[in-house]
Amino acid sequence: MIGSAAQFTSNRRAEREAEPAPLALKRQRKQAAVTHESVRNFVLAWPFPLAVLAFWYVAASRGWVAAQVLPSPETVASTFADLFRSGELLANLKISLWRVLGGFAAGALCGLCLGVSMGLSSTFKDYVYPLFKAFAQIPVLGWLPLMMMLVGIDEALKIILISKAALVPIAVNTYKGIQNVPAGYVEVARVFRFTRLQLLQKVIFPAAFPPIWNGIRYGFTHAWLALVVVELLASSEGLGFMIVFGRQLFQLDVVMAAVVMVGIVGFSLDKILALTERRLLGWRRHGF
Repeated sequence: MIGSAAQFTSNRRAEREAEPAPLALKRQRKQAAVTHESVRNFVLAWPFPLAVLAFWYVAASRGWVAAQVLPSPETVASTFADLFRSGELLANLKISLWRVLGGFAAGALCGLCLGVSMGLSSTFKDYVYPLFKAFAQIPVLGWLPLMMMLVGIDEALKIILISKAALVPIAVNTYKGIQNVPAGYVEVARVFRFTRLQLLQKVIFPAAFPPIWNGIRYGFTHAWLALVVVELLASSEGLGFMIVFGRQLFQLDVVMAAVVMVGIVGFSLDKILALTERRLLGWRRHGF
């Protein structure tokens, strides 16, 4: 297997070195265009956040809004640093991460199994899909009172609700990805007399993987949002609890520091998944 992969890489390198000059020039132009687009997107992403930060600074420094309602950026930064040094912020972040990872893992496993079953079996889909659509329409907050009565307000409540938030987009994208596999791929597999297992391994799952991965990204985003909502309403630990605790004590700097951490972590996790997607699906850029 390793030798085959090395041989394939060597052959691809040799093909690129031997390709005609116009084709090599076209490839270079394409890479330059991608780099230019990345730089452009990075530059365009900064003006609006910086403008919001500048307006916040001016509004706080000139007293347009009371400091008890809108603390200054310096106060929030100082509070953030104090919470970080004391370990309180990291302790609550660790609790939130364990919750979201546990809930997401359970939701992803159930969502993948459900999506694959609906995508491969029309009979199973006819039985399950209508109920699943009704289940998906109920938001996390709609399940909160019922789940509190059934399992209490301990960790089980948070894991169940986070799992539900992750399950829906993963199941839908997995089902749609399998359903939208081009029929021509299946016909070619039948011509080569693939077994059902070979059809799944070499045709169905590879072709459906991009939408399935998109569902995983959306599922993780939904899981992170659900985590914050659940911790806001039924928790004594975590980043959501810090927001509630700060609001109850009217410490808006603590609230803002926790909100900043929620945004940083959510953005970072999504970027990690995006980079993973680029690694896993890099063959599409070379192949097409």
